[in-house]
Amino acid sequence: MHKLNRAETLAWYHTYFEGLPQKAWKLNQDEEYTEYEVDFLRDTLDLKEGSRVLDVMAGYGRHALPLADLGITMTCIDLSKEYCDELQKISKQESLFVNVICDDILATSFEKKSFDAAYCIGNSFSFFPREDMQKFLQKIADLLVTGGQFAIHTENLAESIFPNFQVRNWMPVAGDITYLVQNEYHPEEGFIEAEQTFISGTEKVTHTVRQHIYTLGELNFMFQSAGLKVIGAFGNLEADPFMLGDEQLYLIARKI
Repeated sequence: MHKLNRAETLAWYHTYFEGLPQKAWKLNQDEEYTEYEVDFLRDTLDLKEGSRVLDVMAGYGRHALPLADLGITMTCIDLSKEYCDELQKISKQESLFVNVICDDILATSFEKKSFDAAYCIGNSFSFFPREDMQKFLQKIADLLVTGGQFAIHTENLAESIFPNFQVRNWMPVAGDITYLVQNEYHPEEGFIEAEQTFISGTEKVTHTVRQHIYTLGELNFMFQSAGLKVIGAFGNLEADPFMLGDEQLYLIARKI
């Protein structure tokens, strides 16, 4: 009988963000758009100097670093050691107070009511299957002070994906990286299994990932069950109401 090693028992996202995929994700980010997202978070979460904020799946800190520069006390958690090392290095160089935790949010312990606000921005919100998603939302609710707000972003909402579902796609990434994907939707369990391939010169990396697909109504129910009241669902950073076919969702909830 084959004995599973540690890598085989972990969810795919524990080992995804390293090497070529990690480099491709960073190169594909738009700095100007990130600035707009930072302004959006500051305004919608009512962040002020001294606010205690949790950045979930923070990556290399593209949102956390500019917020910390405004005097906001940032705690960042991410699974990628490469990202965490980079974030720690930059925050130290720029003398910014950023607490970096390299771990799984579901496995990390915090004191309750530790934060005034939290966010999960960057299309990583769909990593969790339904049972884990409910645990995640409950953990966020427990960590927020009463009235604290939580913002999420996803491009994998059912209302975004299915009107123009693509089985295969490819695109060039900045630099010499090419990204290819083949998608298969599993309706019984509500996830897309995708074979993603990154190619750069002679280097080729392939991962099989699962993105769990939720409807906005389903998210609304799950947030409410965790004690988080949805107060805004937007299709863009201009805060236009989310509509069927919008490519992304920005959702804001308040701890009841």
